[in-house]
Amino acid sequence: MNLKDIGEFGFIKRITPDSLNDTRNVIRSIGDDAAVFIVGNDECIVLTTDLLVERVHFIKELMTGYQLGYKSLAVNLSDIAAMGAVPQHAFVSIGIPKETSIEYLDEIYRGMKELAKQYHVNILGGDTTSSKVDLIINVAVTGVGKKNTLLYRNTAKDGEIIFCTGFLGDSKAGLDFIIKSEQPVKDYEKRLFEAHLLPRPHIEEGLFLANSGAVHSCIDVSDGLSSDLMHIAEESNVGFILDEESIPLSKDLIKYCNEHGYSAVDYALAGGEDYVLVCTVDPAQAQKLEEDFNESFQKPLYKIGTITKEKKYLMKKKDNTIINIKPKGWDHFA
Repeated sequence: MNLKDIGEFGFIKRITPDSLNDTRNVIRSIGDDAAVFIVGNDECIVLTTDLLVERVHFIKELMTGYQLGYKSLAVNLSDIAAMGAVPQHAFVSIGIPKETSIEYLDEIYRGMKELAKQYHVNILGGDTTSSKVDLIINVAVTGVGKKNTLLYRNTAKDGEIIFCTGFLGDSKAGLDFIIKSEQPVKDYEKRLFEAHLLPRPHIEEGLFLANSGAVHSCIDVSDGLSSDLMHIAEESNVGFILDEESIPLSKDLIKYCNEHGYSAVDYALAGGEDYVLVCTVDPAQAQKLEEDFNESFQKPLYKIGTITKEKKYLMKKKDNTIINIKPKGWDHFA
């Protein structure tokens, strides 16, 4: 058996057993957007890490050093946002080919530092090493939160309403330009390109959801809506039904897909790297949460489906037919 036979998530399940040797202060470990452990009373540390590898996650010639540095930190901040925590400190480790220009490296750190400054995050250190061929960046971020307000993947309940905090699929359209080695020309294409290269972590939205008392589970959309919702469903032992007509699609994405003959809904389901938050909400509190969210952020909290007791992954199409959906998002070893 090879790694491609079990895929990324099969591999993670395989290495999870026997990983914990002292569970006294551990609340969450492998299986969520971040690990959580108690440090005193109800105060918790939240810790996440992400690895970006040249030719796997990015093509260096098609993005600036600034964009690479910004995104390297942003994807970690998004994990902290999904937990409903406040980011505090970052550690950056980097493997660098000797031929890499100093100016490009300066730009990587400028991108990181400017984003870190927005959220009052300290870059405390890390490690540097040489790399024979490709540029490799690993970022770890810590955050803080209260034990009783942090959000997890494994706490969704039957009947809860599924919401998301922003548009889905834009990043996949931006990625298309990189895959095709093309530069966007039209204004709407540039916005899609930026959605992929400079995603905004929904830190404020995550804190709002965590402090509302209405949200029972949450995840950020990194692998694709269908895959990430399945992470919640599997961890919570539930199913879900999405409403195709309610999936939030930007005008830019719709225009792009119409011009190229693509399905905008497929981009939303399978694209990934949108870094919006998807959460499940007590139905009795859903309307008030929507109203309060709209008032706080001047944008909608999008209702996209319902959690079900039956462990099926479904979507109601625009013609009211019900279809099964499968995880279509990113898997490194598929």
